[in-house]
Amino acid sequence: MVLFSIQGKTLKFDDITPEQQKEIFGDLKDNDAVTEVAFSGNTIGPEAAKWLGGVLAEKKNLEVAELSDIFVGRMKDEIPIALKYLLDGLLQCPNLHTVKLSDNAFGPTAQEPLIDFLSRHTPLQHLYLHNNGLGPQTGAKIAGALKNLAANKKKANAKPLRTIICGRNRLENGSMEAWAEAFQSNPHLEVVRMVQNGIRPEGIEHLLIHGLSHCTKLRILDLQDNTFTHRGTSALAVALAKWPGLQELGMNDCLLSAPGGIALMESFAKNSHKELEILRLQYNEIELPAVQQLSELIEERFPKLKLLELNGNRFSEDDDVVDEIRALFSNRGFGELDELDDMEELTDEEEEGESEEESEKEEDEDDELAKAMAKASI
Repeated sequence: MVLFSIQGKTLKFDDITPEQQKEIFGDLKDNDAVTEVAFSGNTIGPEAAKWLGGVLAEKKNLEVAELSDIFVGRMKDEIPIALKYLLDGLLQCPNLHTVKLSDNAFGPTAQEPLIDFLSRHTPLQHLYLHNNGLGPQTGAKIAGALKNLAANKKKANAKPLRTIICGRNRLENGSMEAWAEAFQSNPHLEVVRMVQNGIRPEGIEHLLIHGLSHCTKLRILDLQDNTFTHRGTSALAVALAKWPGLQELGMNDCLLSAPGGIALMESFAKNSHKELEILRLQYNEIELPAVQQLSELIEERFPKLKLLELNGNRFSEDDDVVDEIRALFSNRGFGELDELDDMEELTDEEEEGESEEESEKEEDEDDELAKAMAKASI
């Protein structure tokens, strides 16, 4: 790899002067062997982006473009212009497989150049779009662009999309139909991270059943800090069967619920996930019976598990099962359970068991899930 980097220098480029072209960017401009550029941590205006886009267009060996956090302090109307110049240049790079655009305030105003690039850049394999303020409407359009990309990749006989990082973007339920279609159209995805997007149970269910369940090569799935409840967790339990190579499952702060925890463990017991290395289940109202099942799974089904996170759930750090899990890891010579220093206590009512109304609600959700599964042919 030949890297050109000005990462983290906090430079402001309104234009690129002749002196800057030589002193700062000379190693980029004059070296056609560059395979990776890193501009993050600087701020780039439209005129500077125009010049840089022209330079990038000539870098036919470029493979990775790190363009995160490059518009700090820019006016809202400057960002789409600058972004278009940069992305138009990158469209000319036939080997560019990784594009990182996180921590840029795109929102709806910068959607057009982004949609155009994502629809057309068939070499793309790894996309990083984290914390861009997209919202559900723009998020749906981005998903639509990735669906179109899949069709264009097929025409070009290009390598498939492997990674999508799209967290902290307020995607919400309103964009889940589009994202499900995007995932269904890109079934070779291996890494999906969509943390903290305000997705509710109905959206989670649709995303999993109609979208991610088609991605049978999935290795890493991170949906932390979205809301599952029993409904979403039941959908997850169904979809798990489609990911035999899963290595990491991130579900912290997802409100899986006590019955959801049971459903998840039952799914793990039925399906083979021998590659699982990381399981994050903090703050999910998971109770002791599910943890006892999990302990058995670690011994029998998860031979490679090296990190388990359970803090913030509804059992005690003094329960025997905690010692059992730690002993399992110790006997293996690897594996770690997080510190259980913020456990949630059950109220007297909760200890008596769930109400009849809650049971009926869960049965209704299971019926709805069964219908959704039938439609999706899972």
